[in-house]
Amino acid sequence: MKRATAILLTAYAPLTWGSTYAVTTEFLPADRPLFTALMRALPAGLLLLLLARRLPKGEWWWKSAVLGALNIGAFFPLLFLSAYRLPGGMAAVVGSVGPLFVAGLAALLLADRPTPRTLLTGAAAALGVSLVVLKATGSLDAVGLLAAVGSTASMSTGTVLTKRWGRPDGIGPLALTAWQLTVGGLLIAPVAFLVEGAPPALDGRNIAGYLYLSLAGTAVAYWLWFRGIGRLSATQASLLGPLSPLTAAVIGWAALGQSLTAVQVAGMAIAFGATVFGQLSPKPQEKPQPQPQLLVEESFSSASKTGRKDSMDLSGSGLGR
Repeated sequence: MKRATAILLTAYAPLTWGSTYAVTTEFLPADRPLFTALMRALPAGLLLLLLARRLPKGEWWWKSAVLGALNIGAFFPLLFLSAYRLPGGMAAVVGSVGPLFVAGLAALLLADRPTPRTLLTGAAAALGVSLVVLKATGSLDAVGLLAAVGSTASMSTGTVLTKRWGRPDGIGPLALTAWQLTVGGLLIAPVAFLVEGAPPALDGRNIAGYLYLSLAGTAVAYWLWFRGIGRLSATQASLLGPLSPLTAAVIGWAALGQSLTAVQVAGMAIAFGATVFGQLSPKPQEKPQPQPQLLVEESFSSASKTGRKDSMDLSGSGLGR
């Protein structure tokens, strides 16, 4: 039950991230991706920092900076850049191979070798997402493609390092999330002002959209995400990622009037099935039975030490245990 609860709470993050596209298009100013990334990260980080009331110590200053740069500071801008420059959901397709990135990095950094089961599940999830979001329109942009690969690699590396480093003694996931969001937001801020200029004028609708993204879509979502990484394997957590584009597709159909083809519905079924399968525990391997000769040697040794001349019944059930 505890494991199921951890999976469901961790799944909140990609499910909420799937609403980002709809909120961005319906509530936020157009063509301000970096400002949006800044508004998602920095206010959420400062709020959680105020709640946690803890600052990093020792080596966790640089570890928090590295994790904040990978999970937030580099990931957000690269993700938005790829989404703007790549056609037909290609950014989501590249992002859907994140579990395979994580599996490879986990083998290098966590000594966690990927099993054929893990690789097939990750490939099935990527295939399902491709069927949902990929469209045969437009040409590939080299910068956009590199940005998509970079965002996926950045988040995957951050996920594995979060698992490898864990948390300092006495520090919960709230403080760790606060450090990363604050660092990430501070890294995004100068880039946003340099590229996009001064912040745009905001109306009530824009403010509501930014509040939702910053609180529900970032503060709560990333807190539960990093909490989940501490309880699940890195690959298991990453296999929840395909829930994000699936949620975006469902919201687009239900709230924005977008149509879903039979191929897209089939892709959703494949991706969702792979996500669920990725959370199931593999069947534990049976422990090898003790060798009979060890029992014989132990019995003779015991008898000799006590001076007894016990008769040994070697045909009994003792050798079959």
